[in-house]
Amino acid sequence: MKLSEQSQLQIDSAIRKVVGKYERSHEQASITDIYIQPNPSSGELCFFDDNDHKLTQVVIPEWVSYAKENFYESVEQILRNALNKANHSDVFARLNILKPYSFVLIDDDKETISELLLIDDDTLLVDGSLLKGLDEELDAFLKDLLEN
Repeated sequence: MKLSEQSQLQIDSAIRKVVGKYERSHEQASITDIYIQPNPSSGELCFFDDNDHKLTQVVIPEWVSYAKENFYESVEQILRNALNKANHSDVFARLNILKPYSFVLIDDDKETISELLLIDDDTLLVDGSLLKGLDEELDAFLKDLLEN
């Protein structure tokens, strides 16, 4: 999926609006993750906190009535790139959120699709492929351990 420059700017602007809501202040640091919910029928891109409070939303015209089945996979890559760009520009350095925190892609039912970006003092996980197959490996290890 190819986005126009205007749509990309809207996504970047939405990320900055979320950052603005959590900029450093004298208030106690928040404990939250940021949930990102794209909607393929309306084109809306909504950002939520842990308590389902809507932080901001924008409409991405290319997403309105997107007909292909790979919607979330395409959006995942677009959002991951936008978040990485913001992270490399130190946009998240101003956030008053306790680390670690994540930016999480969710579907219409608020089910997690993917962790887009994990921000921690020592760890930056930008791709879930690192943990792929871990469950199977742990199950095999436990089975082997119990059999011996």
